[in-house]
Amino acid sequence: MRAAIEELITLLDLEPLEHNLFRGRSPQAGWQRVFGGQVIGQSLAAANRTVDGRFCHSLHGYFMRPGDPAVPIIYQVQRLRDGRSFTTRLVNAIQHGESIFTLMASYQVEEGGFQHAFEMPDVPGPEELPDEAELKRLIDERAPEEIKRYFARPRPLELRPTEHTHYLTHDKLPPRQYLWMRATDHLPDDVLIHQAALAYMSDMTLLDTSLFPHGQSVFSKEVISASLDHAMWFHRPFRADDWLLYAMDSPSSSGARGFTRGFFFTRDGTLVASTAQEGLIRPRTR
Repeated sequence: MRAAIEELITLLDLEPLEHNLFRGRSPQAGWQRVFGGQVIGQSLAAANRTVDGRFCHSLHGYFMRPGDPAVPIIYQVQRLRDGRSFTTRLVNAIQHGESIFTLMASYQVEEGGFQHAFEMPDVPGPEELPDEAELKRLIDERAPEEIKRYFARPRPLELRPTEHTHYLTHDKLPPRQYLWMRATDHLPDDVLIHQAALAYMSDMTLLDTSLFPHGQSVFSKEVISASLDHAMWFHRPFRADDWLLYAMDSPSSSGARGFTRGFFFTRDGTLVASTAQEGLIRPRTR
């Protein structure tokens, strides 16, 4: 577990090349393309390197090309604005001379003000759910081969879904899911690292929710799936190495695209971050 979390920390610790220019690398895990959450997290980490004393409150990104895990990713940051209250950065992720992802991130000085938030859904806590070892045993007994391979990979995250039916059947299910997740080991006491880690985590399982009503998943050979865009808002302080409930739903799918939303809650029910994403969910015709 510690090796996996060290790899995540290293992944988010970009190499500075020049002013506003950074290099990130991908784990050599045999993946055909770079995990979208990695590019989001590294892009945010690049933007963070150019901002002092402020923390990101929102980010918006577009995926344009699949990332190649075999070569580094260059992150070019543009300092668009440094205002009294807000700071804005634009990040361009480049491989083979072409943009694969762009990110706009906004930062704010700490302020007070009005407060309200959704309540956390009433779901079992992480201790009441199968741990990773138990979940793997359930998956190995009944799940398709591609899902077994996914759960066999070492990850820097521990996942505890409140339901695992969608891993085992092609039943049509309501377009929502609840998943407890956290980093598998302690992360440094740096808000920026926890934000980048949560950005990495936020792309995991989100798009899959839009396929539940159709009896499919992103693992299915009958579907071509890919993240198209991703937005995230940080509302309140959190730690990515403490349990967070990721509550996801999909209000709509159409035009070979699925739209999904997500909300992160701490154990005490505090809403700390929100996400939204649209992704390609194209039925494979041949």
